[in-house]
Amino acid sequence: MSLQIDFDNVKMGMWMDWEMAFSIASLAAMACWAALILLPRRWPVLPALTGLAVPLGLAIAYSVLILTHFFGSEGGFDSLANVRLLFQSDAALLAGWIHYLVFDLLIGGWIAKTSDELGISRLIQAPILVATFMFGPLGWLLFQGVRLGQRLRVPAAQPGELS
Repeated sequence: MSLQIDFDNVKMGMWMDWEMAFSIASLAAMACWAALILLPRRWPVLPALTGLAVPLGLAIAYSVLILTHFFGSEGGFDSLANVRLLFQSDAALLAGWIHYLVFDLLIGGWIAKTSDELGISRLIQAPILVATFMFGPLGWLLFQGVRLGQRLRVPAAQPGELS
């Protein structure tokens, strides 16, 4: 006789289920995105919060989910059908969601920091950061376009110079 546990039906604890864990992770990431977009970057806590504390906490949650649920899951990454099968598990689906949250937030923080260093207006940064939050690679691509435009921009003629 062997003991098998269906981890998808196991609560994460007496006080939390998969939906609550999803909500907590999502709210933590959304708070960081709001801070990146709306708060002054000179606030010293901001980089520690958006670039370290929250991504670290989410990465730990992701790692726990992967280490406790992934290796016993059906499916895999070798075909679209197997990826679909893998993400039928609530634990794997939550881990995948947290994976997106962590990496998109880290890329968003890098975009914000690099944009500030390049002198890109916060009005231009805001839609890029929103796109990165919502659509990850699309926001990164938009930033690369703005960054390229910034590098190719011809300096304006100074008063008294011929243009």
